Amino acid sequence: MSYKTLLVEKNKSIASISFNRPEKLNAFDREMVLETQDIIESVTHDDVIKVVIITGIGKGFSAGADLGDPSGMDDHSNDRLVYEGLVNGYMPSLVNIMNMPKPVIAAVNGPAAGIGSAFALACDLMVMSDNAYLKQAFVNIALIPDGGLNWLLTRSIGYKLAYEMAIEGENIPASKCLDLGLTNKVVPSEELMAVTVKWAESLSRKSPQSLRETKRIMRAAMTSTYEEVFKLEAEANNSLHSSEDSLEAVQAFFEKREPNFK
Repeated sequence: MSYKTLLVEKNKSIASISFNRPEKLNAFDREMVLETQDIIESVTHDDVIKVVIITGIGKGFSAGADLGDPSGMDDHSNDRLVYEGLVNGYMPSLVNIMNMPKPVIAAVNGPAAGIGSAFALACDLMVMSDNAYLKQAFVNIALIPDGGLNWLLTRSIGYKLAYEMAIEGENIPASKCLDLGLTNKVVPSEELMAVTVKWAESLSRKSPQSLRETKRIMRAAMTSTYEEVFKLEAEANNSLHSSEDSLEAVQAFFEKREPNFK
C-alpha cells in the first residue's frame, strides 16, 4: 500500500517508516494519523519484519500535531473532540509500538516535539543526530503533555525532571537526552541512518523470541512488582529453553558459529 504522508521501505527483515510531510516538519494532520495507524498495525503482524525503524524526512522527526490542520476540528457540537482525537487517533499507534513483539528504533533526525516526541519515546530504542532535540511545547499553548508523555517521561527520568521538562517547554538537546537516558546513542547527523540501520541489522539476526519476550516482560516490569516480574521471567524461560531457537543457539555455541534463528 502506498501512503501520502509516509515513506515505507522494507529491506529483508527491516521496515523503515518515515514521516513524510517535510514542508510541515512532519507535523501530524488527520491523514498522517490514520496512515500511521495503518502501517504500524501492518508491520506489527508482518512475520517477515524483525525490526522496525521510525524516522522523519527532511529537517525534523516530527513537530507534533499540525495546529493548522482544520480537518475534523470544525465540529463545535462535540465537546469530546480532543479526547476522541487523542484516544482514537494517536493511542492505537503508540500502544502498538510498545506492544508489538519486535524492537522499534526511533532515528531522531531533528526536532521531536509534542506528540512527535511521544512517538520517539514510545519506541524501544532511540538514536539521535547531534543536532536533534526533544521538546514539550504544550505549556506554550496552555495545554499539558499528552500522547502518554506524562507516563513515558516520569518513568524514564523521574517526576521532578519530567515536571520541569513539561512546564519549561525548552528544547532538550541530544547530548542532554543521552545524559538523562532518554536516548541510547547520539551520532553525527550524516551518520544517523547508517548507524540505525546497522543496529537494526544486528538485532534482526538475534533470536526473535528472545527479543519478543524481553520486551514484553520489561514493559510489564514498569508497572509490576519484583515478585510478579520474577514469575513472568520464570514462565518465559520455562517455555523457551527447549525451543528450536534455544537448541540452535546451544548447538551454534559448541560449533563456534553464529546461530541461524527462524
